[in-house]
Amino acid sequence: MIREKVAVITGGSSGIGKSTALALYDKGFKIYTVSRRPVDWENQEMFHIQGDVTEETEIQKAFEQVFAAEGRLDVLVICAGFGISGAVEFTTLEEAKKQMEVNFFGAFLALKYGGKMMRTQGFGRIIAVGSVAGEIAIPFQAFYSASKAALAKLLEAYSGELAPYHVECVLVMPGDVQTEFTKFREKSPEGDKEYEGRISRSVSKMEQDEIKGMPSKKVGQFIAKKAIQKYVRPVYGVHKGYGFLLMLYRILPRKWSLYLIERLYGN
Repeated sequence: MIREKVAVITGGSSGIGKSTALALYDKGFKIYTVSRRPVDWENQEMFHIQGDVTEETEIQKAFEQVFAAEGRLDVLVICAGFGISGAVEFTTLEEAKKQMEVNFFGAFLALKYGGKMMRTQGFGRIIAVGSVAGEIAIPFQAFYSASKAALAKLLEAYSGELAPYHVECVLVMPGDVQTEFTKFREKSPEGDKEYEGRISRSVSKMEQDEIKGMPSKKVGQFIAKKAIQKYVRPVYGVHKGYGFLLMLYRILPRKWSLYLIERLYGN
């Protein structure tokens, strides 16, 4: 098979990113993944560039490498991310900055250099992996929710900047997904006594939901489908059991919505 279309996936070494890379490969794309962890792809025309998404020079070089080799970029998928949990008042500034560095500023760098390639060539599609938590702020995961909300608005604004150059931006919001994300969450139990055990209960409930969530393969296949679909919407939800909750959150008075979320995840 001659693979003419090219896709770059940040955070493509595991979880949703890895599943997306494999799904796009099955759709006929030549694949480049970018992450700190090394990946040895067995398939031909799947390549890995080792780089830290928070280091601008490394991300710039990664996109320059792709452009030098291929001369085009059809699809950019932004998957790199991780989560922290804990009470806002017991979160250090360093912890909060680290969350934003990866989930927001890391995404910004991929958008900056990938978007530049697409604007210059006059076509392309950017798909960023957000989260339901970016719309529904989850107690004791405030900084993860904030990072995904910020990403959603950055992508929305950038979409308007790129539209005249035939570059589309799509936000995909998964709910609970079975990945290593749960294992690598940086949990801070500090303040659990002061908050009467609510921190540990909230995070435990969230992790149980993630363990029972949808397989990452399903999310990857959904993203690959949107990568090649002729017409796409700006935002998609791909979640198990969150549709009704999202609807209530959007239509109820915000005071009621916040009370509902507090009872579910903050009690």
